[in-house]
Amino acid sequence: MKTDLQLLPLLKQYFGFTSFRPLQEQIISDVLAGKDVFALLPTGGGKSLCFQLPALTRPGLTVVVSPLIALMKDQVDALRAGGVAATFLNSSLAAHESRARLRGIHNRQFRLLYVAPERLMLSGFLADLQKWDVNLLAIDEAHCISEWGHDFRPEYRQLAQLRDLIPNAPMMALTATATERVRADVVRLLQLREPGCYVASFNRPNLTYRVAAKARPYEQTLSFVRARPNESGIVYCQSRKTAESVAARLTADGVKAAPYHAGMESGDRARNQELFLRDEVRVICATIAFGMGINKPNVRFVIHYDLPKNIEGYYQETGRAGRDGLPSECLLLFSAGDVVKQTQFIEEKTDAQEQRIARQQLQQMVHYAEIPTCRRGARCSNTSARRFRKPTAAAATTACRRARTTTARLPRKSFYRASIASGKRAASTSV
Repeated sequence: MKTDLQLLPLLKQYFGFTSFRPLQEQIISDVLAGKDVFALLPTGGGKSLCFQLPALTRPGLTVVVSPLIALMKDQVDALRAGGVAATFLNSSLAAHESRARLRGIHNRQFRLLYVAPERLMLSGFLADLQKWDVNLLAIDEAHCISEWGHDFRPEYRQLAQLRDLIPNAPMMALTATATERVRADVVRLLQLREPGCYVASFNRPNLTYRVAAKARPYEQTLSFVRARPNESGIVYCQSRKTAESVAARLTADGVKAAPYHAGMESGDRARNQELFLRDEVRVICATIAFGMGINKPNVRFVIHYDLPKNIEGYYQETGRAGRDGLPSECLLLFSAGDVVKQTQFIEEKTDAQEQRIARQQLQQMVHYAEIPTCRRGARCSNTSARRFRKPTAAAATTACRRARTTTARLPRKSFYRASIASGKRAASTSV
């Protein structure tokens, strides 16, 4: 096994860092010792390095399972630019491109392979996998395996089969957001064997969290963006139509903006993403389809134009601000009408269990928006309560004061209770 002193030169050579971030070193040491690992690290906390660096220390292939096409491309591009032999296989590739990459894998030309779960679990692919000398199975976005997670994906449940197919390879499960219930689901459903479990602090002292009563949301957004003329940010919208509309209006008002959502052509999405990464577009107006795995360190603000469905998704989305450690802002526009809309979406679900979970998640989100105390502590308690330390008085003053003043403008009665009580009448007047 590589010692810490042997890992540091690789860390510097391939990634440009001279030291590890919190918990990275311990996680990597466990992996190199052949142990399974569960790692809950915040957005921007360096999850990817935990499987990328071990791949460079020994022969064989590290397989990274990810549902995110944008993440695969970004990470593989960055690795290859740094001299690491990495590739990906997903639906964005033409048939001849996939064949060429498969030949390279069979010829042991790559250290890392990124692949989507639905592609990985094809019978022919699984047969090939057993021939490829896999030294690590890294399951990214591992919360997707739990129905209590904010982004449940049924195809993740099939990944448990990998345990029997490749019994000698350690398995690593990584996520940036998971409650204790979701953590337990991940360990159980992936059949992790006596894993090392690591939960980092989720306190991001450089982020300021605000909630404002949603009145004229476009005008509020435009005023916020204009007050920060040289900064880039993300505006998260509930619907594709809203994302396109807000982007068009911002552009008409002199702010370089572009939309991003799953309904766009893949080429248009990729182009808008690249423009944003290169700072040629200052604001990206997006649905939740945007952002996971996107490495843009200088996002200075994240605006939630509409109420998120759950606190875990909200955490991941706000976590895309300030990844360079500099002060950044997170603004949530909050209204009773948004709660009514989310409640209506929940009532349209046909599965009673899904409804129950969605209602609980919405209640947590509304509680966060209405809470009169420090939102930093409330947010962290949903992810890593045991590791979270209450902010100092100075930190609370700088990070929470403005959040409390904006909350004072909100009605005192719970929006969630009000919307349930008013039912269809509220829907007809608020939506």
